[in-house]
Amino acid sequence: MHVLQSVARRLLPLAAALFAAVSLGAAAQPVAIEEGKQYLRLKNSQPVETGKKIEVLEFFSYGCPHCGDLEPVLQGWLKTLPADVQFRRVPVIFQDRWVPLAKIYYTLDALGEEARLSPLVFTAYHSRGVSLWQEKTFFDWAASQGLDRKKVEDMYNSFAIAGKIKRAQGAAQTYQIQAVPMIVVDGKYVTHNVSSHAAMPGVIDALVAKARTERPKS
Repeated sequence: MHVLQSVARRLLPLAAALFAAVSLGAAAQPVAIEEGKQYLRLKNSQPVETGKKIEVLEFFSYGCPHCGDLEPVLQGWLKTLPADVQFRRVPVIFQDRWVPLAKIYYTLDALGEEARLSPLVFTAYHSRGVSLWQEKTFFDWAASQGLDRKKVEDMYNSFAIAGKIKRAQGAAQTYQIQAVPMIVVDGKYVTHNVSSHAAMPGVIDALVAKARTERPKS
């Protein structure tokens, strides 16, 4: 009996490793996508801001519950981001409350805290009902997350942030964004009717692969 238990203990790590390898292999399989179903090709391709890297652009708002649901999925995908891909966000403004939320995004980005705090902004706004669109509430919240309140206030109210808001509004008009979240890959392809948030990374990866084949070889 003891011998069997000993053998079982030695085999369990091997089985776990094999299962993980199989799972990773399955996850690495390309997703079949079709134009008009999971994505659309933009009539007019747009220049990207990522140079030689393939751009994955998310149009979103902290105020959008669907964006909040997609966030943890995106965070998982970002951990596997290929070296030749760069992820960017553009906040969209569909209502008055989304203006200060867009300012929050650019403030956190300018302070180098966006990656750390964006998931927490979604949680505070949607799960805890924190009224982050109110300036004082946001400043208090930012301070509670370890940020210098004065620096946050100064950046939030700066001309630089106001300029970025105008650029974001222009980008949303250029891409004719009417709903969020919306993912645009390399200024060419836009996600469309993806079956679920969980399916989004596979669709993005397939579009990245497609964009990669269409880029000139360096």
